[in-house]
Amino acid sequence: MRYFIIIITLSFSFLLKSCGIYNFTGASPVNAKTFQVNYFQNNAPLVEPGIERTFTLELQDIIQNQTNLNLVSQGGELLYEGEIVDYRITPMTATADQRAAQNRLTITINVRFSNKNKEEDNFEKRFSFFYDFDANQQLVGAQLTTALDVIFERITQDIFNESLAKW
Repeated sequence: MRYFIIIITLSFSFLLKSCGIYNFTGASPVNAKTFQVNYFQNNAPLVEPGIERTFTLELQDIIQNQTNLNLVSQGGELLYEGEIVDYRITPMTATADQRAAQNRLTITINVRFSNKNKEEDNFEKRFSFFYDFDANQQLVGAQLTTALDVIFERITQDIFNESLAKW
């Protein structure tokens, strides 16, 4: 019986130890304790006021919520910076009388990621996503907020995956 308890205890400790690297967010182990997200300027030809602040905060939130890294305003071991380079509304489908039935809002963000502890992880890349909406609706107020939530959720998750999850 004593031998059985020892085996169970050892098995359980090995099981816990082997789960130490895995986490539920998919982030790879990172040799860093801090991250910094610089303000993303809106350099798109069509400017929607306030989206640069919203995006910057959303990127900070996803990294804070999915890692144990600490957000700092200067000197972060991981640095995210860039700019919003495109904000575009385009017609997607037409009606029989050649009018737009559906429009698409597309936002593209250029991101520069730097890892001071592992420079081979550094990259500069564009991330883009879209939101389709009825052409008869104005993209303002709650409709715009919903569109930005959908787009920024996808883009920030893609940035997180590229920089920390290595997917």
